[in-house]
Order: sequence, then C-alpha cells, then structure tokens
Amino acid sequence: MSENSVEALLEEARLTAAIPPPAERQRLREAAGLSRAQVASAVGVGRSTVANWETGVSDPQPPARLSYLRLLKGLVEIYPAAPASAPATAPDPAPGPTSEPTPTPAPAAVADPEPTVPVPAFTGHDTLRGPDGLAVEGEPGPCVRCGVTTTFRSTDGHPLHAGAFCVPAAPSNATAPTPAVTPAATVPAPATASPTPAPVPTRPQRRARSAARAQAETTSLIGRAVQEEAERSGGDEEAALKALVKRAIPDVMHLFNETRATARYDYTAYPALPDILKKPSKKDPDQIWEARPRFHHPGYSLKAPGDIRVTALDVNAAYLSALKCWLPIGKLDHSTGADGVEPKRSGVHLITPAPWTHPHLPDPIGDRDEPGALWVTNATLRLLQRLSGPKHGLTEAPVIHESWTSGATENFLDALRKTLGAAREEAIAEDDFLTLEYVKAMYSKFISTMGESIHNREMVRPDWMHIIHSQAYANLWGKAYKAHQAGLDVVAMTGTDELHVTGDWRQVFPEGRGVAQMKIKYGEGRASGEYTIGTVTR
Repeated sequence: MSENSVEALLEEARLTAAIPPPAERQRLREAAGLSRAQVASAVGVGRSTVANWETGVSDPQPPARLSYLRLLKGLVEIYPAAPASAPATAPDPAPGPTSEPTPTPAPAAVADPEPTVPVPAFTGHDTLRGPDGLAVEGEPGPCVRCGVTTTFRSTDGHPLHAGAFCVPAAPSNATAPTPAVTPAATVPAPATASPTPAPVPTRPQRRARSAARAQAETTSLIGRAVQEEAERSGGDEEAALKALVKRAIPDVMHLFNETRATARYDYTAYPALPDILKKPSKKDPDQIWEARPRFHHPGYSLKAPGDIRVTALDVNAAYLSALKCWLPIGKLDHSTGADGVEPKRSGVHLITPAPWTHPHLPDPIGDRDEPGALWVTNATLRLLQRLSGPKHGLTEAPVIHESWTSGATENFLDALRKTLGAAREEAIAEDDFLTLEYVKAMYSKFISTMGESIHNREMVRPDWMHIIHSQAYANLWGKAYKAHQAGLDVVAMTGTDELHVTGDWRQVFPEGRGVAQMKIKYGEGRASGEYTIGTVTR
C-alpha cells in the first residue's frame, strides 16, 4: 500500500468519526447557500442521494463518502453550530444570619483561536493537456488550489483539478472558545421509564433497505463517470459527451455485473445457440422475426385534404421499459408442438399466426412480405396469446410448431432497469443533458451489443436482444390498443416509440418525460408534432 493510500484511509477515518447527524448536514448546506444539486455535482452523486443523507434514509457510502465528508468538515469550520444556551437557574436566596455568600468561580481561561491563514488564489498554472485537448492524468495528489486529491496535473507537473472543478478551499481549523459553565445545585434526577426499544426491521424491510443502498451506490457510479469526463474535457460538453458515449458499453456492463452481485441464480452468458439464432454472414440477419410494426390506418392519408387533427406521440425510454421482460437464463432446449410453452419458460418459437382482420388496429406481427410460419420471440407469442384469449378475442391462437426455450424470469434485468431509470429521472429534474444522453447510450448499446457484437465480448445472447426488441414493440401495441379503446383513432404506429392518434390524447396518457408518460414527438418531416390529414374516399 502506498503512502498516499495510507494517508487517504487515515483521513477518511478521522472524517467519519466526526460526521454530523443528518439534520446538521442539511443545516450546513443551507447555511452555505448551496442547493442539493450543487452538493450532488461536487461529490459525484444524484440529488436524491444527498436528500437521503440529509433525512437519515441512508449514510454516505464510497466512492462519494470521502468527498462529502471533506465538504462537511469545511462547512463546519465556516458555519459552526450555535452554542446551546445555558439552562435558567433559580435566583440565589437572600443571605440569612448564618449564610455565607457563595464564592463565584473564576472564569475558565479561553485559548486564543489560531489565526485563519487565507489560502492564496492559485494562478499562473494551466491544465496539462494531451494532443487531443483532454486533460492528462497522473499519480493522485492534493490539488495545489483546493487541497482535495486529484489525478490531473498542471503544466509544471503539480496536482491540479482540470476545468476549474475544484472544491472551494476551507479555512484552517480554529479552536472554538469553551463557554464557562456555572455550577448548579445538585437536584436528584426524576425517575424515568426505561426507553422503548426500537422495532427490529423485518426481513423484507432489511432486503428493501439493502436494495436501496445498493441502487444508490450503483447510481453514484453514473454521476462519477459524468463528473470525470466533464473535468477531463475542461468543461467542453461536446467532448465530454463523445467520451461518455465511447465508454457506455464497458460502463453499462460494469453496472450490470454490480446489479448481479447479490442475485440468487446464475445465468449462461455463452450458450450453445441453434442455427436459427446464428447469422449466416455479417451482413445477413438470423431467422428471428421481431414483429416490428409499420402501421398506417387505411382510412386516413396525408395526401388527402382535410382538417382532422393528428398528434404524433413519443414513448419515452421505450427500450429501457422493455428490460422488464421474460428472459431465458440458461441453455436453450428444443421441443416440438406446445411442449416448450410454459409461463416460466422463454425463448423463440416457430409459429403460424392466424389472419389479422382489424384494419383499424396494427397487426401485432407487423408488416410481413410472406405468409406462413415464422420464428418469433416469446414476447410476441405472449402478446398473441393474450389477444386470442377471452379478454380480447381479437384473433385465433397461433399454431406452435417447435420451440427453443429455457427456464426464465421477468426480473433478470430489473435492478439494472431501476438504476438507469433513477439516474434518468434525476438528470431530467436537473436538466442534466450529459447524464441523460449517457444513460440513453448505456441502455441502448447494452441491448444492441448483447448478441453477436465485436463491441461486447462479455455475453452472446441474441435471443435476449430479440426478446427485448419485441417487448418494446409489444408495449407500443398495448398503448395503441389503449388509445383505440378510449375512442381515439390510431393513424400510424412505427418503430418502438412513435404513435399517431386523433382526439384528446391527454385524457388517455399522462404527459411528460417520465418512463410511464408520453410527449409530443417533434422532428423533421410533415408527420411530426401536430398536423392535419383527410379521409380516403373509396
């Protein structure tokens, strides 16, 4: 262990021993006029994490703990807590014939506080940058400007935070005066009832708290990555975003592994795949049909004149929501007929779907060039089975010829989905463009590279990729059906996130940027935002 590592451990131990209680943490922040967002940005966590620290929901955890403790220590020195007022004492009794005046104790000697030595502004040094314009890292050391450890260097080799991302320097420690204590008459303490012991949390409560702490820790990794690239780029947002997108795949795989650390079962990252899931060449796809919709209502046309108002809606984070799906976790086994179709199994299936006879609703299979049997994912099969059931009765059940399936779970990627979703919500609340785009790059690239990709060698699960894609399309079909049931006409449905409807859509879907909300889709082209169309004459 290096000397710097030892000193860092000792410093953290000293700071941890004196960490203020939650209410005092909030008082110090408010006394300094800092927002939770500013503190969160400085220590590399989300705003909600800082709120949890100040309300006692959770305590600071690595890697952000040391930075937060340093900040609290500096704020305590600047804004010490007001001394508690001395308790009121009864007036001295009048001296009687035998009473003697009570001697007044001499005031305790108060040490003069050490003079505060101002930290001079560090000038005359620039950040050392490489040929690409990014800050160069070296051995960690205390920044010559703020004293906080950094790996970045100045042009003369001294440790220096890049891009002016220094923690504000705090004045040196000052010895607080010790207030004089007036001795009071000894009063027998009243008898008090024994304190009620705190209730012991149940196993579900302990599991929920543990999961919340784990999610907070993994979410802090996202904030730290954004802070690192913002610092390395010297405040250049475009360069920072480019670097974050470049590291999105290894970063999301690290998050995935972190969320799997406490999982109750293993999964197969490299299963033996049937030929239908293998690409015959780099340019040719495998045989799985993802049921991508490309629907346009036959009764409406952009070319037909009319005043029917249509709104193009955008589904927020469609692929992120689709991580909630049934994924096979083991090696795929072959079965014939409907033998492999069970509620807790998933995979791919060769089916012949029934004809779709509802022109006003998208075909759940999507646009096909050829009729007949085709390989679909479990997500598509589950959708067809629901639509053929007694609740909907929209079609006949598909004929299942054969399947490749394994035991499955719907919650395999749930921890990762919640972690990325929490980071996305915080980024939207803080109008944090960098974090929002970084999170989007992580979940989209995670899905697109989990199959046969040279960019991700940690797993080869093309069946997962197809199932997640199909789940996103199935989710979009569900929204189209909901709009139709509410009396809106579905004019168009494309991709995973685009739905065009007539009528008052806000009575059907909540508006906003949240995962469970919808927003108006603006972009290039005539059919975006709000537009008018006419009916097709026959």
